[in-house]
Amino acid sequence: METFGLAAIALGVVSFSLVSARAQTLILTPPMVFVLLGLILGQDGLAIVDLNFGHQTIHTLAEITLVLVLFTDAARIKLRQMMADHDVPVRLLLIGMPLTIAFGTLAAMGLFPGFSIWEAALLAAILTPTDAALGQAVVSSPKVPQRIRQALNVESGLNDGIALPIIVLFLCFANLMHQENADQLPWLYFGVLQVTLGPLVGAAIGFAGARLIDMCDARKWMSETFQGIAALGLAVLAFGAAELVGGNGFIAAFVGGLVFGNTAKSKLDFLYEFAEAEGQLLTLIIFMIFGAALVPLAAHEISWQAVAYGVFALTLMRMVPVSLSLIGLKLHWPTHLFLGWFGPRGLASILFALLVVEEVGVAAREEILLITIITVAFSVFAHGMTAAPGASWYQGHVDKSMTPTCPENKPVSEIRTRIKGFLTHAS
Repeated sequence: METFGLAAIALGVVSFSLVSARAQTLILTPPMVFVLLGLILGQDGLAIVDLNFGHQTIHTLAEITLVLVLFTDAARIKLRQMMADHDVPVRLLLIGMPLTIAFGTLAAMGLFPGFSIWEAALLAAILTPTDAALGQAVVSSPKVPQRIRQALNVESGLNDGIALPIIVLFLCFANLMHQENADQLPWLYFGVLQVTLGPLVGAAIGFAGARLIDMCDARKWMSETFQGIAALGLAVLAFGAAELVGGNGFIAAFVGGLVFGNTAKSKLDFLYEFAEAEGQLLTLIIFMIFGAALVPLAAHEISWQAVAYGVFALTLMRMVPVSLSLIGLKLHWPTHLFLGWFGPRGLASILFALLVVEEVGVAAREEILLITIITVAFSVFAHGMTAAPGASWYQGHVDKSMTPTCPENKPVSEIRTRIKGFLTHAS
């Protein structure tokens, strides 16, 4: 990337930062702004920034972002607290998520006859994780009951990490479809190592790291700043160590963050501050790259099947499983519709698709990337523009037909949540 292009990106970041508070009152969300900025600066716009899709820098940045997002998102979720009184996200994760993958797999096989069953399942799994940051007004608005806001935030914090081992297994099976019988055993062995050693290494590093930081903090050996730096180092260490022994580094980062967050006694405020600043910057740069390099790629190869699947993924593919998963909780129908619609697809889907496109054994990898780009592009704007009106619409139903003692208004404990790339306390 030339110096002029880098300066243009920096100018865009600074310019949006100057009006970021004002932008929160509009329908423009940060992902929308940076996707548009990428389109304007990219080769299909003013051609100021040359971002070659195959450039290793993009993949490296994507991997670093994914590792840190997985670790920090998982670290903020308190499992015991979630299982005690957050039944909505538990149902969304344990019932709604598998149903979404199954539903999406069937649809992909119908729309794309050339896909193998594992490639169809891979596409569905990539487009299942949600990104609450794309609908920031929903998860930050006091108009929405805390129980519902927390459900969307907790779900988005965990479903990308839960989807990872599923995606890894589907990748292995998709590769097997194109291997001779004699070559299948190594692939099966590889898949088993990926989904077993990754979690083991991540859990070990997360637990040991939390204990060491707590011990050194108690003895006043560590400053608060370096507690957070050490925690981020653990994320990278978990990734690297797992890859070295044959496990999946991304799964290790997620499990490491989950164990770390549920073991550490220190506050680790600097870790959360990272997610508010450096993590936010990385996320927005990925969206800018998405607009500059990936959206034009999809625009040149678009098909009605890809558009149809993208629309399906953002509507029925999520809405029906979500509604089925909530049966028995006595939530009102507007809540079913609200939770079903506000499942944006964003950062995780982009990064997962970029990883899949490197797998030469997956014959449909380019089609999977194309469909993912179209779906995420739709989601960035559709969920971004409907977030504030949707919150107001839902508040109208809450005020009109829901009493203070209705299931939606059931008190729940606070879990530190990530909103528009930032961590905050929902209340």
